Amino acid sequence: MKKLFLLAIVMSTLSACNIEKKKEGELPSIDVDVDTEAGELPEYDVKWADVNVGTTTKTVEVPKVVIVMEEEEVEVPYIDVDMPDNKFGDKEERTLMIEAEVSDYEHDIEIEEIFASKNTLHVIAKLEKSDTSLDDKKMRISDQVTLNAPDLNVKYYIVGERPDRVFNSRYKYITSIEDLKSKIDDYTVIYN
Repeated sequence: MKKLFLLAIVMSTLSACNIEKKKEGELPSIDVDVDTEAGELPEYDVKWADVNVGTTTKTVEVPKVVIVMEEEEVEVPYIDVDMPDNKFGDKEERTLMIEAEVSDYEHDIEIEEIFASKNTLHVIAKLEKSDTSLDDKKMRISDQVTLNAPDLNVKYYIVGERPDRVFNSRYKYITSIEDLKSKIDDYTVIYN
């Protein structure tokens, strides 16, 4: 079996090229007196397959994303929180932002409510789908609130169905604000 395989390899190698004999060969002649004349090996002109490597131009579909960001002055909610007895330290201003990435249809996201429980702020936004189609495009939407308060833990929730995009795993999606409130004890609404 090995001999047959080896023979097949040799035959395929020899058939992949064109060999032309250019000159007859002659073996060296040997004299018993150990005088020798130079011999001459046959010459062959070997022509292998002509292989060209390069590039060619083709039309293919490639994804293209264009994002235009412009700065605008807009009114954003501002919340100033004073904790009793300055319990959690000095206040600092920061932005609480929640965002989602959607496809198929345009959506709107809006922070509906923020409530505090112990040392945690709970930021709840609502995600609503519109009737406007995005075709095969994707869209990132966001809403934000500026907060001036002590440094507290922040948890983000979105009321609505989680869009099928990897980006949307950053937040917890819930069915309603009431479901969330029923699981949290002793809270105070600070924004709605």
